[in-house]
Amino acid sequence: MRHITNLETDATYNIAMDAWLLNTLQPKEAIFVIWQNKKAVIVGQNQNTFAEVNQEYVEANDIQVVRRVTGGSAVFHDLGNLNFTFIVPVANSATVNFKKFVEPMLRALHVLNIPAELSGRNDLMLDGKKISGNAQRYANGYLMHHGTLLFDSKIDDMVHSLNVADEKFISKAAKSVRSRVGMIKDYAPEGTTVKTFYDALVYELSNHGVDQEILLTPEQLAEIKTLQERQFSQWDWNYGNSPISNFHNHAKFEGGIVDVYAQVENGMIKALRFEGDFLGLHDLAPVITALTGQLFNKKAILVQLQALPYRDYFGTISIEEIASLFVPIRE
Repeated sequence: MRHITNLETDATYNIAMDAWLLNTLQPKEAIFVIWQNKKAVIVGQNQNTFAEVNQEYVEANDIQVVRRVTGGSAVFHDLGNLNFTFIVPVANSATVNFKKFVEPMLRALHVLNIPAELSGRNDLMLDGKKISGNAQRYANGYLMHHGTLLFDSKIDDMVHSLNVADEKFISKAAKSVRSRVGMIKDYAPEGTTVKTFYDALVYELSNHGVDQEILLTPEQLAEIKTLQERQFSQWDWNYGNSPISNFHNHAKFEGGIVDVYAQVENGMIKALRFEGDFLGLHDLAPVITALTGQLFNKKAILVQLQALPYRDYFGTISIEEIASLFVPIRE
């Protein structure tokens, strides 16, 4: 598989590069990028940043906060963490199989004698501990599949950054995270560093170095820089865009957490927003458009959702589960 070398560690640039690769590059074959961020919290597209981030801590510790273009949970990045991105031509989003697109990374880990396993909806595990979370997005005939690889990240920074918590619970939370999260360094061959791990992954994924590197042009790099400055460095993208609502419902399904916020007037939906860590492939704009102006009850919502390719938007969460979030105002 051909690859792009990206040595930048600014999260606003790297998340912009992911978006640019998905929407603009249009490679004829699958490609990959392995990259790193300095300390950052990367928020899922459909999450409420204020609810996910300990703002006081991230500001005090120079930790970036950036919203990505894929769903899923907020994650902590630092230089003890590697991130990978696959851009894959896919003719139809209905054919997307999550496990198929995580397999290249899984094989590479196995070749390096790291016995990772795929578990749940988007996790790579080692000895029952999570070492990676993954997410996907589909656009214009291409699938972006990206994820994290926890090599030797700082658990304390992770715990303090991701959740606003009373200080008396921090030590307990850190202990809990350590019991559930694994570090690849502990399972890698002796003497493996994050740099040698990076080099080994690139070697394996590039067909032992046979597949040539892709060099982006100065014009392409300038486009990524512009996207970084105009979107991914902006407060409106990373924190804003939360409409006022007078209705809120929350549920945790097997396929993820969903919060629905709605502005309802005279039994009709006037404004709507979904938040959560569900793993959809597309932006929710068509869903919002279809449901805005509709009668606010489960039956009307279900009818509208049935007309959409709902798995593209909510992953494995069913339309019945989404509709159940809408408490009837009138039948």
